[in-house]
Amino acid sequence: MSAVVVYGATGLTGRFVVAELAKRGLTPIAAGRRVEGDGRQATVDDPGSLDRALAGAAAVINCAGPFATTAGPVIEAALRAGIPYVDVAAEIEANVSTFADYAGAQTPVVPAMAFYGGLGDLLVSAALGERTTADEVHVAYGLSSWQPTQGTRDAGRVSHDRRAGRRVRFRNGGLEYHDDQPTREKWQFPDGPREVIAEFTMADVVTVPSHVAVPEVRTYMSVEAATDLANPDTPARDEPGSTDQTFVVDVVVRADGVERRAIARGRDIYAVTAPLAVEAVRRLLAGQTRTTGVASAGAMFDAADFLRSLSPYISVELP
Repeated sequence: MSAVVVYGATGLTGRFVVAELAKRGLTPIAAGRRVEGDGRQATVDDPGSLDRALAGAAAVINCAGPFATTAGPVIEAALRAGIPYVDVAAEIEANVSTFADYAGAQTPVVPAMAFYGGLGDLLVSAALGERTTADEVHVAYGLSSWQPTQGTRDAGRVSHDRRAGRRVRFRNGGLEYHDDQPTREKWQFPDGPREVIAEFTMADVVTVPSHVAVPEVRTYMSVEAATDLANPDTPARDEPGSTDQTFVVDVVVRADGVERRAIARGRDIYAVTAPLAVEAVRRLLAGQTRTTGVASAGAMFDAADFLRSLSPYISVELP
């Protein structure tokens, strides 16, 4: 039975990942700054503690944000151990750094293997098929609500500070930082139109262009979810219990004069991150990969097959 270290196992997403690993017949090893019982205590400023935490493991899933702080040290420990690394980072700049700093990695490194960054990238890849170019990519998130974790709040503050309060978008083939005010528009979701915040930029602007030649990637967020996230009085989510949050992720890709669409529906964005990350580890350990080194979900795996394997958690409609 393969052992998988979950760094940040005590957080909400980490607990979902630990439970999913056990459900899949893998052995989770809890690790992090604050662990109890059989867990392995490790901090990112102590490389020796990370090495001890990863000893004997087949892979590591990093669930501890802010990833601007944790990703580099945990990746380095995974490379020293010679095991695959997966994280659930939604931080745009942290993901940019991962792709830039570990391009020559000799073991698999898959950042943003989560609801944001990973799921959208898989949908885009499935829509494109074997194509590696597109004219434009749009990813619209139709969340019914958003009760963010404290980790989400902390990561948002780190990103805000790194950008000096500016906003970011992917246009003209690269990231652009700007001071334009957010705008609202109507997005025609499969179930009807909804008001969204345009250029509510998520990690897809890093994962998709990492392997698709595309000049523009735009992401959108339902007004309800954006309002919840912006409201400091929205209570933090810190328990895995049930939630009434639903989502639809609507991807529209335009390539070669043809519009292609891929759609995913489900419940609970934090819970859904767990099967995304764990299925990635399962495929990495089984050798079901399409490339080596650092790569996004859509580049590393057969996107359509990966999405269909998530049918207990997500329903998908693919071209």
